[in-house]
Amino acid sequence: MTVSGHFITFEGGEGSGKSTQARRLAERLRETGATVVVTREPGGTETAERIRDFLLSGRGEGFGAEGEAILFAAARADHVDRVIRPALERGEWVLSDRFFDSTRAYQGGDGVDEALLSALEHLAVGSVRPHLTLLLDLPVEAGLARAAKRRGEGDVPDRFERETVERHDRRRQAFLAIASREPERLIIVDASRGEDEVAAHVWRAVELRLLTSQEAR
Repeated sequence: MTVSGHFITFEGGEGSGKSTQARRLAERLRETGATVVVTREPGGTETAERIRDFLLSGRGEGFGAEGEAILFAAARADHVDRVIRPALERGEWVLSDRFFDSTRAYQGGDGVDEALLSALEHLAVGSVRPHLTLLLDLPVEAGLARAAKRRGEGDVPDRFERETVERHDRRRQAFLAIASREPERLIIVDASRGEDEVAAHVWRAVELRLLTSQEAR
């Protein structure tokens, strides 16, 4: 596969602002003349969106963490095959709200064996890896409060939003551990700050890691 595009993923806990920052970065990149695809996981294709609905409804909990990991991998494989890889081959920018790091943090944090996660990741994505991952980090309680506000009064939280603070904090620590192991790919962004300040930090990271290196080639 010849790739001339750029692949950026946004990771973080519930309410960290991933979709907002992906949208804002897309707007900024389009101002430079770039062609940008904004997508999400699970989702991005008709099949993957159906799997998303199934998982977020809570109907997948009966499969256990390993079963959920397999469903996420199936959705990801379709997403990569139909959306992400073709866009990168066309030289476009792809911005995804979540990718394989979420499976590592969520299902891995729930006890799924690392070897199984690695095997599923290899099957689902092959050589398609993010060039840059922006980890939007903030305290769990703040993120859950934002998520609740976003839903609005009377809306039902999804399968992951309604879990315990302790479980969410375990996932936050898992994300931070991934960032510590892979600093060449992941940049931690303080998502507790205002939206504009976070967007500025995101843009600086993209300039430093991708745009500057692109100009140097």
